[in-house]
Amino acid sequence: MKLGELATRLGCTLDGPADIDITGVTGLDEAGPSEITFLANPKYFRKLKTTQAAAIIVSPDIPPGDRPFLRSENPYLTFAKALEVFFPPYRPPAGIHPTAIIAPDVKLGRHPSIGPYVVVEDGVEIGDNCVLKSFVMIYRQAKIGHRFLAHSHSVVREGVRIGNDVILQNGVVVGADGYGFAKQAEGSYYKIVQTGTAIIEDNVEIQANACVDRAGVGETRIRRGAKIDNLVQVGHGSDVGENSLLCGQAGLAGSSKIGRNVVLAGQVGVAGHLTIGDNVIATAQSGIPNDVEADKVVSGYPAMDNPQWLKCAAVFARLPEMFATYRKVLKLLEKQGSGS
Repeated sequence: MKLGELATRLGCTLDGPADIDITGVTGLDEAGPSEITFLANPKYFRKLKTTQAAAIIVSPDIPPGDRPFLRSENPYLTFAKALEVFFPPYRPPAGIHPTAIIAPDVKLGRHPSIGPYVVVEDGVEIGDNCVLKSFVMIYRQAKIGHRFLAHSHSVVREGVRIGNDVILQNGVVVGADGYGFAKQAEGSYYKIVQTGTAIIEDNVEIQANACVDRAGVGETRIRRGAKIDNLVQVGHGSDVGENSLLCGQAGLAGSSKIGRNVVLAGQVGVAGHLTIGDNVIATAQSGIPNDVEADKVVSGYPAMDNPQWLKCAAVFARLPEMFATYRKVLKLLEKQGSGS
């Protein structure tokens, strides 16, 4: 593909010749003389001098360089779209594999692609252009929208509601029983029937081996555009806001309410029945035992404002030295007190 054609398809302004042949797209360090790359983070600006790329996707404020630039207001997003030009997503052909088990009353939309050993139980409804890879399990009465993509071994439990353009990666479980048990007099635990459901709105992606529990009563809801990473646990009755990111191994205890555009980085834990405001960022391994106001950046355990946490973290390494000094001062004061 010629560079000029690629710039047009990506909606970029081209600085440089349009007739360069482009064969692919990759990172700054890996790019070869027929590939394009991108620069989104200013701290990698020095790599503009060392990359072998034929052209570079940059922001409008980058000064002209010694090779062609494709100028974009959002270089990283443009890079993502460039990847799709050279590596268009594969969709398997429509059809139902003979080993799939589909209940007689299931309502399938147009052009379904259903792989080997899929099971779809009674009363399920699935919209147009679904792709169910091998060993997907859809329990009874689930309702699913258009363009649903479920990778192998993902599970949608009974009565779950899923919107349009939802992706479940391998091993995802949506609507498993919430963690509800009542302690009995002799110390054993009695299972509380989980009568609620889980609702996944449009344009949500849930990645490998993540779990979204159904509510004990009411609903667990993942709102439009949220992205849930590998091995994330969303407890029963929780509500995750629009376009929020739950990163790897984050965990929400039951009835957590997460606002819009929130980022919970890796291994963040949120105690139950808390509210996290819009636009909050919790850095990796933070433990959140209390509500967090909107627009905060929090860190550590118990989670506190990030600047305060950074100061505390800087002190931690010096605690043994500070304690040794304290003991010396304490002994000196005791000696002075006994001699007075």
